[in-house]
Amino acid sequence: MTTSPDPAFAGRTYPAGPVHTVSAAKIVEFARATGAPSPLHTDPEAARAAGHADVVAPPTFLVSLAQATEAQYIEDPAAGIDFSRVVHGEETFTLHRPVVAGDRLVPALTVESVRAAGGHAMVATRVDLSDEDGAAVAEVRSMLVVRGD
Repeated sequence: MTTSPDPAFAGRTYPAGPVHTVSAAKIVEFARATGAPSPLHTDPEAARAAGHADVVAPPTFLVSLAQATEAQYIEDPAAGIDFSRVVHGEETFTLHRPVVAGDRLVPALTVESVRAAGGHAMVATRVDLSDEDGAAVAEVRSMLVVRGD
């Protein structure tokens, strides 16, 4: 396997992934692990009092679903990526609405760009998350650095 991602993958969109049901237990676990203090993340009654159907995920909660979706690209043999050389560069989150327990999200991955930089490759990805009706819920953008030889 090469350690240089194929630039031809820029602009490629992978088929939408399977539906992912957001779990209240996972939201609570994530909120506690990251020190998110709002009771909206851990107390269903507080979340309902604020107008939500259930506990609300912190914005960064979507990182694990985004990374699992990015695996389609990283594990694609034709992409030319040696995962042992991948370093996570940055991540941004755009929420179109709060993510709450019980949401059923459909992730879709796009490789936005692949470029060389100082002997390394910089890969920008975007995971679009929608509900089952196709309404946009969130976007997670990542910059992956694939270290050169």
